[in-house]
Amino acid sequence: MEAKAESEETLEKLLEASKKPEGCTRLTTTGTLGALLHRLPTTLPDVLLILRILRNLCAGQAANQNAFLNNGGPAVMEAVLGSPLATAEIRRVGLQLLGNVALAGEEHRAAVWTANFPSRFLELAEFREPGVCDALCMLLDTCCSSVGGRRRLEELCDDEKGMPIMLAIIMTALTNGYQEEWLEWLVTKICIEEPYFLQLFEKMGLARDGYIYADEKYTFFTNTQAFLLELLSKCLSERPGDISMTNNFVLGILKIFKEATNVTDFISRGTSALPTGFPTTDVLGYSLMILRDACAWEDPSLAILEAPVDSLLSAGLVELILAFLQELEPPSIVRRSMANTSGEAVMTEAKKVCPYKGFRRDLVSVIGNCLHGRKHVQDEIRKRNAIPLLLQQCVVDDDNPFLREWGLLTARNLLEGNLENQQYIVELQLQDTVNTPEISGLGLKVEVDKNTGRAKLVNVSCAEL
Repeated sequence: MEAKAESEETLEKLLEASKKPEGCTRLTTTGTLGALLHRLPTTLPDVLLILRILRNLCAGQAANQNAFLNNGGPAVMEAVLGSPLATAEIRRVGLQLLGNVALAGEEHRAAVWTANFPSRFLELAEFREPGVCDALCMLLDTCCSSVGGRRRLEELCDDEKGMPIMLAIIMTALTNGYQEEWLEWLVTKICIEEPYFLQLFEKMGLARDGYIYADEKYTFFTNTQAFLLELLSKCLSERPGDISMTNNFVLGILKIFKEATNVTDFISRGTSALPTGFPTTDVLGYSLMILRDACAWEDPSLAILEAPVDSLLSAGLVELILAFLQELEPPSIVRRSMANTSGEAVMTEAKKVCPYKGFRRDLVSVIGNCLHGRKHVQDEIRKRNAIPLLLQQCVVDDDNPFLREWGLLTARNLLEGNLENQQYIVELQLQDTVNTPEISGLGLKVEVDKNTGRAKLVNVSCAEL
């Protein structure tokens, strides 16, 4: 017992030394890493202490990272991580150690990958613990970066070997949560920057309760699929400047949006915002939000030949969104106004309703972003006689927070720099003010500036475009 206590005390001192630059340097010169590595696997308290020391020693220390490789570290760690006695903390720290080693270069990444892919990575992904999931995502993201990373990424997205790992990671994050951003970076790389989104998304839909339902491929959506789209939407909205977006991804999202509209209930008005807890509704909403952000995304490198928004426009996005706006019942304030005018409830059975709070706003936001700086989209709106339809969206709506703000922005983008659209509204004028039924009924008016001859949309609250 005294020897065990003495060993633990020695390890504690080494751990404290490894936390300081001067101590880490001293331990490096004395070959501490190799000596500790050869003690693995050992008893549980010592294993955790040793792993923490090794993790610290390999944090940016090239000599220790190389020593880890030369002393068979990847194989040793594969055994440690696979031990039935390994706790969640042992697995988490062990993965952090491998992550520090993998940062040293291609040779180190390849060695770590070879020792653990696919079996050990799959086992760790199925452990269902947030800390382990975070560390695993960090390691996978590191191994799939740099020169040799593309080959490993292809293996990670292989249907038979790698995709089960990703499915298990997403399921762990869905059921148990995640704490760090490594999962977001990993799914960004796989889905947004590389061409594997639809492959991963469809795999999540085919598996249900451990069985495969190929004939139900697009008749339902799963919580896992909705969670993935929520993740991707979060990544795009929070750090658009750090992401390279592929046309393959946005066209895949458009496909999912279309499929979701085919199975969504547009009869029952939604009472909550996203996430609603209903997978099909959430898939519809998050795919729409991703389309909104994709239409606003700009390539910082200016290296792509066709921007994602241009691919979406070529695929008929504007026509699709306008059709949905046309099919929706009027905004709540308009419905109440119509009811007050007629003295009875407004019958809207033939119209679709918003399946979640914010659906109309999200539709308008997509159009608004598509219009920005694109005359051919502005012209398409006019040629489709959709200008009055868009003006109808410049109102407060109980079911669509910030609809008015998005509607006004869309109207601005519709008129800005487009003399034809401005003239379209001017031609409706009665002397100085235009009062079409669509506009005046909503408490709006379009005025013509006497000095410039340009039209401007004025809200009842005196907001101007």
